[in-house]
Amino acid sequence: MDLKLSQHTALITGGASGIGLASAKQFAQEGCNLLLWDRSPDIEQVASNLRQTGVTVETSVVDIVDFESLKNAIDEFTTRGGTVQHVVHCAAMGSGKFGFPFTELEPADWRKTLEVNIMGMVNVAHALTPYLTKQQYGTFVFLASIAGQIGSQTDPPYSASKAANINFAQCMAKDLASHQVRVNTVCPGMVKTPLNRSVWQAWHDRTPVEQRQSYEDWAEHKIKSLVPLGKWQSCEDIADMIVFLSSDRSQQVTGQTINVDGGFVMHW
Repeated sequence: MDLKLSQHTALITGGASGIGLASAKQFAQEGCNLLLWDRSPDIEQVASNLRQTGVTVETSVVDIVDFESLKNAIDEFTTRGGTVQHVVHCAAMGSGKFGFPFTELEPADWRKTLEVNIMGMVNVAHALTPYLTKQQYGTFVFLASIAGQIGSQTDPPYSASKAANINFAQCMAKDLASHQVRVNTVCPGMVKTPLNRSVWQAWHDRTPVEQRQSYEDWAEHKIKSLVPLGKWQSCEDIADMIVFLSSDRSQQVTGQTINVDGGFVMHW
């Protein structure tokens, strides 16, 4: 299926690894040029590899909690004649704490996660919206999580922040529809990412030695007990949905929260 993304440009935050990187690769396969933002200096090596696919790839090392750095980065890019049609926001973090029950946490354990995951999204939205509305065309896809829908007890700060992401994306979709800018959210289920492994690590460190499981055993048990399709979702699975929602093949889809979770969360 030709998604007609050739010669468009997709800006991806968190593009150096995980779902952000998988999304960059999928966009590149569609002939879509890339602007990758990440706080990791590894982003330039990632870009070098992606350029071998024949698309133009530019990068900026930015921190999403620093609004001015985001604004400066997009201003510099557009001043040179660059345009952005699609924004994919993947950068996020977990608290690094196992939060069951939440009273095991302290209020201070919440602040960084909420700042990065909520205000980071807000900063990206404020930095990029003027450019998309001016051209009266564009898409935002925000990466949330099924944890933002079911109140995951594993990491309450992360869960709460992802619920906020879903809600704000819906607000944006309503605000920007008259400008032909679509806004959707993708919620992964169980994906083998560093963030997923950090959840296991936090659980492992809190659990009595005799009850501990390896990451593989812990994850396999969760998959079999919670996911109807009975298998992991991959970064590529999530990226497929992100790229589709960015394309005109989904031109009537906005304000939606799409789960790519093997059936983990079903709504009736």
